[in-house]
Amino acid sequence: MITIIGSLKGGSGKSTVTFNLAVWLAMAEVKVQLIDADPQATLADVLEVRIEEGFDPPLRIMDKSGLTPERLNAVDETLIDVGTADMDSMHHALALCNRVIVPVPPSQADIWSTQRYIRLVNSIQRDKPADILGFINRGDTHHAVCETDEAAAALVSLPGIKFLEPRLCQRTVFRRSFSEGLAVFELEPRGKGAREFSALAAALYPNLVGLPLPVDTLFSCKSNLGGDRQKVVCDA
Repeated sequence: MITIIGSLKGGSGKSTVTFNLAVWLAMAEVKVQLIDADPQATLADVLEVRIEEGFDPPLRIMDKSGLTPERLNAVDETLIDVGTADMDSMHHALALCNRVIVPVPPSQADIWSTQRYIRLVNSIQRDKPADILGFINRGDTHHAVCETDEAAAALVSLPGIKFLEPRLCQRTVFRRSFSEGLAVFELEPRGKGAREFSALAAALYPNLVGLPLPVDTLFSCKSNLGGDRQKVVCDA
């Protein structure tokens, strides 16, 4: 499957989501590759850190030259990180993908941006429309703040996009793990961020964890000590 993690606004967290999904898939022994078609090359930067530190599993990455049908279909799962800084690559990727995952921060501006992005995805000429899935990313952690729930309600009502209930909250561990070349569930396997991400990954790849699976299912993580880091295997 060819999946784009994208949006029209910067700061949506698409590179962090793409990286964590890639590590999760690799740990599930899925043949996965990454395409960094964003000129900012944030995804390539974190992969360089991961390689320098020698973390397993290793990940394969290509730049926008990998946006060909032959290369995209060479593995089981291809994840594409692409932004508006290169609209030619955005259009090219949208013409080749099977689905689009949209991380939506909880603000009205991001809801409006998501509406425009849905129109862009649907404007691409292709034999079969791409599936579009959206979830709340960088949500508030304080229960007294209602903006995240309001954004989720607005996302549910948007036509042309499937709403995913699992959300990722604004947690320091996502930034810290990313800067160290680690997935959130590698750095803190028993933390809230790891549990949130496991629920999201299960919703995106139910075939890897068994069906049926409630969206609020959390995973228990077993840590296998090895060297200075913990390798995490998540079981339903």
